[in-house]
Amino acid sequence: MTQTTSLAAASRFLTGHARLLDQHRYALLVGRGDPQPTLAALGAYRNDGGYGHGLEPDLRSPESQPAAALHAFEVLAEIAPVTSPQAEQLCDWLLTVTLPDGGLPFALPVTEPEHCAPFWVHADPGVSSLQITSVVALHAHRVARHDRAVADHPWLARATEFCVAAVHRLRTEHRTPHAIELAFTVRFADVLSGAHPETARELLDVLGAFVPTDGMVHVQGGADDEYMRPLDFAPQPGPARALLSQAAVEADLRRLRSGQADDGGWTVDFTSYSPAATLEWRGYATVNALRTLQAYGD
Repeated sequence: MTQTTSLAAASRFLTGHARLLDQHRYALLVGRGDPQPTLAALGAYRNDGGYGHGLEPDLRSPESQPAAALHAFEVLAEIAPVTSPQAEQLCDWLLTVTLPDGGLPFALPVTEPEHCAPFWVHADPGVSSLQITSVVALHAHRVARHDRAVADHPWLARATEFCVAAVHRLRTEHRTPHAIELAFTVRFADVLSGAHPETARELLDVLGAFVPTDGMVHVQGGADDEYMRPLDFAPQPGPARALLSQAAVEADLRRLRSGQADDGGWTVDFTSYSPAATLEWRGYATVNALRTLQAYGD
């Protein structure tokens, strides 16, 4: 980390304000963590193999949801090389909610809509979402690098096939993806490059037409200052980095470093839908900001 990033301040912020899960994620990041307590903290959000209960901070309803699965896979990737049966069981659950075309719905019916973002509450559970399928699958592929049970699971194969086909259809259907969908599919292609380099190159060729070299794409329907930025497309060095100019990446790294608030944490540029979510997003964003800076050698 550079001198402009204070790990001590970040640690104090997380201790005072973040979820126990994100405190454990931070400890793993800086080499002081233990996978078993981290898994125990993740397990508190677990239901029937899937996860809910606000693991996705703006979806506080208790039932299992695809959005919570992405956060679970993030943690299951971060405990590498340790594996957990929770990963394969999450794939099993995802298979039960996968739609006939191989995609996941943006959200399943929300049983307790209070304090949940309206876009989760009003989602159509019968329509596959490239946005949610790609982000869940990309983190599952990160787990698959060290967990054979996930790598060989039929759900991951189906989800991957769905995402690959849907990205290729962007060109034939002349559809411009939503900014968040674009960022997630770019990152999906980047992660896929390890096991499937040719497929990843094809996907990045399609997606690159939508990514400006400055990496700035406004989030349609979001706040005026809510953007997908270069490091949202390439949170770590990889093939997706080639879509962006060097100057854009360096400028975004400077922005990320300077984004550490006086209390040691980072903030987000989108609206939260409950007081708990507002704080939980900050803890989550703080760990992810430090992870990205570490990946780029800061």
